[in-house]
Amino acid sequence: MDENAIKSIANELHTARLNTEPVTQFSDRIEGLTRPDAYAVQEEGIRLREAAGEKVIGMKMGLTSEGKRLQMNLDAPLYGVLTDTMQVSNGGKYSMKGKIHPKIEPEVAFHITKELKGKVTWKEVLESCSGVYAALEILDSRYEHFKYFSMEDVISDNSSSSHYILGELVTDFDHLNLKNLKMTMSVNGSVSQEGNSVDISGDPVVSVMQLCELLEARGKSIPADCFVLAGAATAAVALEPGMEVSLEVEGLTPVTVSIGE
Repeated sequence: MDENAIKSIANELHTARLNTEPVTQFSDRIEGLTRPDAYAVQEEGIRLREAAGEKVIGMKMGLTSEGKRLQMNLDAPLYGVLTDTMQVSNGGKYSMKGKIHPKIEPEVAFHITKELKGKVTWKEVLESCSGVYAALEILDSRYEHFKYFSMEDVISDNSSSSHYILGELVTDFDHLNLKNLKMTMSVNGSVSQEGNSVDISGDPVVSVMQLCELLEARGKSIPADCFVLAGAATAAVALEPGMEVSLEVEGLTPVTVSIGE
């Protein structure tokens, strides 16, 4: 796909997000849209956000759990890019204004202190990690239908990234079995989703390893001083105004968010 076509798709998605006007998926309109094309669109979309003053501070993995892949009818993990304006403070409020069809899901995140590049080991990931967070990610596809799109569509749309909430960074995590942490997400005080960190690529550390390999295919790496959302342990839950959403992850500090109008 040529550069002009890539820029055109990125601009359409950028405008859809800013104007809250969803678009039809590109896989129905453009023949031969490939995954490398889609990541090129994603990168152009991030350039547009940076040109507007946003700063890239994190990365995310998506479709890391079988439950989420089944929910979305998609077949493999993918990644997206997170900026400073996407962050909602722990205990803060997320506004539904200007959103299309947001959903929330429970995650584990890592703070990476030194660059991770290429095929890395489990040990190398942990050696580069200064701490672990419980995290909530809010997704909001810019397509007319949240579910019915291809891998290429969702990658182009920055993997449906909208916002995220990080709990307090836990730096003393050596005693935790990171691939066996109970995760409970509640809505208005009632359990909504239960999972385990093993549902995140079999081990959330492995998810970071997979991210490195996906980035290497684009000539990229996880930069130093970056956090990584390792992916969701369960299917996502649709948001409505008035919800109070909380996540408890075994051994980590809780994270909460209020959903406003």
